[in-house]
Amino acid sequence: MTSTHRMNDDTRATYDVVVAGGGPVGLFLAGELRLGGANVLVVERLTEVDVTIKAGGINTAGAVALYRRGMLPELAEAWERNRWRMRAFLGDRDTDGPGKPSATDAPRTPPKFAGHFAGIMMRGDLFDASDPAFADIGPADRVGLGVPQAELERILAARADRLGVEVRRGVELTGFDAGEGGVLIHLDGGRTVRAGWLVGCDGGRSTVRKLAGFGFPGSEPEITGYQAVVEMTGGERLGTGWNTTDVGTYVNGPFPGRILTVEFDGPPADRSAPVTAEELQAALRRVSGVPEVTVHEVRSSTRFTDNARQADTYRKGRVLLAGDAAHVHSPFGGQGLNLGLGDAMNLGWKLAAVAGGRAPESLLDSYTAERHPVGAWVLDWTRAQVAVMRPDRHARALRRVVTDLALTREGTTYLVGQISGVRQRYDLPGGHPLTGRSAPDLEFSDGTRLGERLRDGRAVLFDLADDPKLRARAEQYGDRVDVVTAVCPGRPEPAGLLVRPDGFTAWAADRDDDRTDGLDEALARWFVAAGG
Repeated sequence: MTSTHRMNDDTRATYDVVVAGGGPVGLFLAGELRLGGANVLVVERLTEVDVTIKAGGINTAGAVALYRRGMLPELAEAWERNRWRMRAFLGDRDTDGPGKPSATDAPRTPPKFAGHFAGIMMRGDLFDASDPAFADIGPADRVGLGVPQAELERILAARADRLGVEVRRGVELTGFDAGEGGVLIHLDGGRTVRAGWLVGCDGGRSTVRKLAGFGFPGSEPEITGYQAVVEMTGGERLGTGWNTTDVGTYVNGPFPGRILTVEFDGPPADRSAPVTAEELQAALRRVSGVPEVTVHEVRSSTRFTDNARQADTYRKGRVLLAGDAAHVHSPFGGQGLNLGLGDAMNLGWKLAAVAGGRAPESLLDSYTAERHPVGAWVLDWTRAQVAVMRPDRHARALRRVVTDLALTREGTTYLVGQISGVRQRYDLPGGHPLTGRSAPDLEFSDGTRLGERLRDGRAVLFDLADDPKLRARAEQYGDRVDVVTAVCPGRPEPAGLLVRPDGFTAWAADRDDDRTDGLDEALARWFVAAGG
């Protein structure tokens, strides 16, 4: 149970922040907090990395966030391993592994996969790469989609360890007492720890969310889905990839033994019960109409529904939510992981600044203000996919229309833009088209890129016009805002950009503008002057 009472204002917290949940979102958030100087503890009830099969991968926005923190090499390595595994299953079997394509590789390569909407495949050859939303993404655009969640969790765990994050596995949060001075957190075994702040990253059935009393409105589920990796026979009779039938939808691939089924028969009676081979086999036979398929062994499995809910706010006092603890939805389109990574990137620097006394608590109000609309959009995006996956006549007619639109250049580019996350924009003051958007990964004359300058997790004012008036504006903020003077031959029009620690543009001006207009306001909005 949790109770709320006034704790003494001089209570000394053992940790600045305790993060409940050591999955990818919790680990990424912990790393962001450490970059900001916070003392962090992560508690995770599982003793090992969760290798359960999960839907989706890392989209462009997620890959950009990881690139900005220097994790692109590890991400690319994991992506390459999984890419060749998928290609072998899809028919390109004359390979010797990563980096060793067959002599017939080029002519046998299928059209580039660009994501899907409700199982409607997007083709990369129809994508318009000249769309301005995809300009200056940088090297992160080349990796991510096929990285399994367990691989990402290992990468983030290694990073957290390098940064000095304390992670306690096999430890479960059972309750907490939150007050104005901090949070007393109760762990299993009768243990307690004190912290200034508590963040629930403990999944869709979040203990933190429930105990803190967050509202969690949304829409009721109407499907039962299974995702699994199995040993089976008769699989050669199944269609490869996404398949729509009179009963529902099933997926076979993109690697041997991976299956997914969706039936519109209401939610499962017990989502937590073990998934048996007989249960998976029955569902696969019903949806596919292939009675010969037989599941012999279940290696990894999960049930899911289209339950779509979102916390009414992401903060109540000293308790905050991120990732699935703040929002749940169906896995279609693989948005959940990326949404959570965005939450962590947005919250981490803000909470670290508040916990360290470098910013007022009101800074945290911007977390809900910026991230809640993004979460609401994702919930509707997944609801729309469920609507065109239903097996009734009206939905199938709608699906044919959406398919026709998706297989046009304009339709593919729109859908890929939404799936990739590159169109996200926060409602920030300022009229420049870059303001509120993820900063472009500009390449400078010395060969470095903008994203590489964000690895330390600090704000950066980029002076691209060698203008001492711009640099002078940031001097009073000391090491809270780095200043980089650089030349950008490929994009000569920007005179300056103020980029927040999360990589979003807080202010921008072109050479023809009043170069300092709005800069003082942007600096004061997000940062407190040194000594202030």
